[in-house]
Amino acid sequence: MELTRLFDLLDRFESKFNKPVLFGGKVDGLWQRFSVNDYIESAHNISYGLMHLGIKPGDTIISITNNRPEWNFLDMGIMMCGAIHVPVYPNISTDDYRFIFNHSEAKIVFVSGEELYSRIKEVLPQCPGIQKLYTFRNLHGVEHMDELIDLGSKNQQAELLKTLKDGITPEDVVTIIYTSGTTGTPKGVMLTHKNILSNVEASFTIPPQDPSLVALSFLPLCHVYERMLNYMYQYNGYTIYYVENIATISDAIRETKPFIICTVPRLLESIHDKIMATGRKLRGIKRMFFYWAINLGYRYEIEGNNLWYNFQLWIVRKFVFKKWQDALGGNLQIIVSGGAALQERLARIFWAAGFSVLEGYGLTETSPVIAVNNFAPGAIEFGTVGPPLFNTQIRIAEDGEIQCKGPNVMKGYFKDEEHTVQMFSEDGWFKTGDIGVITSRGHLKITDRKKEIFKTASGKYIAPQIIENKLKESPFIEQAMVVGENQKYPAAIVSLNFFHVKTWCEAKNMQFTSNHEAVLNPVIRKRVAKEIEKVNATLGEHERIVKFELTHNAWSVESGELTPTLKLKRKIISEKYSSLMEKLF
Repeated sequence: MELTRLFDLLDRFESKFNKPVLFGGKVDGLWQRFSVNDYIESAHNISYGLMHLGIKPGDTIISITNNRPEWNFLDMGIMMCGAIHVPVYPNISTDDYRFIFNHSEAKIVFVSGEELYSRIKEVLPQCPGIQKLYTFRNLHGVEHMDELIDLGSKNQQAELLKTLKDGITPEDVVTIIYTSGTTGTPKGVMLTHKNILSNVEASFTIPPQDPSLVALSFLPLCHVYERMLNYMYQYNGYTIYYVENIATISDAIRETKPFIICTVPRLLESIHDKIMATGRKLRGIKRMFFYWAINLGYRYEIEGNNLWYNFQLWIVRKFVFKKWQDALGGNLQIIVSGGAALQERLARIFWAAGFSVLEGYGLTETSPVIAVNNFAPGAIEFGTVGPPLFNTQIRIAEDGEIQCKGPNVMKGYFKDEEHTVQMFSEDGWFKTGDIGVITSRGHLKITDRKKEIFKTASGKYIAPQIIENKLKESPFIEQAMVVGENQKYPAAIVSLNFFHVKTWCEAKNMQFTSNHEAVLNPVIRKRVAKEIEKVNATLGEHERIVKFELTHNAWSVESGELTPTLKLKRKIISEKYSSLMEKLF
């Protein structure tokens, strides 16, 4: 790979992909598009503006925004002058904002608009290091990013910028990403140019290198998963459209007709659930044909489908799955899935429908990808996260923990040498904290989080994530947390998929007026018990869920049960639903 620093992408664009439309994002409902020249000019002017404001190499600058094309301008502008970009989730608590602002020693903050600004301004008086604040959207009385660009255009210092860029090495820290964390305060992961570029280098050949292709970006760019792929799209010269509001994804897919998207399993589950809800409303031969098609999709294999299966699949793709394709823009071929375990049956049915679902695995600390299913011969195995990247090594420690080594492993935690040392084995391997196995084909299979495994009163070990993932395969169960440490048996707190429950009730001429009423309904509780029994039948005797309780609300990032990457905040859930916990034991 000819790139050694991330901002070298700009030179690559200038020489290889001087496109009239590189980025697109919606403003007031209309697509606004930007060319390669817009990108390069804006990024340089941001660098000049920051330099004029006195920003020095190593200074930290925070951005808090939903996805938008201008994020790239800021990102490149920050890194070209040697500063460090600290992108932060737009949906964390004010306490976390206060901590990150002060811990990162940030000099400037960029926020998306009025809603975020109103939250941020409350903590600014307690963050004396913050010197300036800019917004991406026009807001009365607050400086806009365009003013910084204008400042830079009037104070261009090309020779000084070149000197700064020439002094930046691949080993220099380019970003600090604060992990959302399921417990405790966030930790700042320091990643270098080399860390992230090593991941781009190992990934860019997986999709086609065709600059006519379109990618759609809707997962937060502040997460290194979407961010690395964003750089990979740029390396391949793709046109990238950004979705600022997650509620408009469906419209954006239809309008932009992407070839590739990056998502989390929950979105695929949601698409699947809505399709199944439609199928339940069918009657007679249409209903029979629908369920026959779905069950055929669940049996899909990458290799080894016989002629009879392939003939049936041809029929199903023509009459059923074609509608899936049309609903997702008609051009979507690659779906990259990460961030959580993907149900095997979902991977199979989306492949059957003509979408190549590539499930991968990694952590913020590994920039992020460690392993991913891909198009190399034999490199896709359902139920696994694929083989390791070519420049990354993995091993399984004696206690089952996955450990890795490679150029993608972080430089360390910012101002936290103690935790940094704890994350590495004596011989220098990074400890992921996840439990897994390597299959006979050399693919990695994740089974649980090491810290989440617990013992019951009888001394039996329980791996909750395995059971939780099985429970979530039920269309009735949106989220579940398995508990029972030092108790006689495992139990579960369950958050229902209220959308599915509602459509199921309607099909049975049942009604409920509130979620509260639904969780108390004996028919619904009986059906959830039946779903749990299905899972229990696949578990060892000591793993089986003996009791469960239902929460009346859906768990979310906003309500506090989930991290921004949709992982369970176990401690908070236990505290929030302590009365339900007491009923379980």
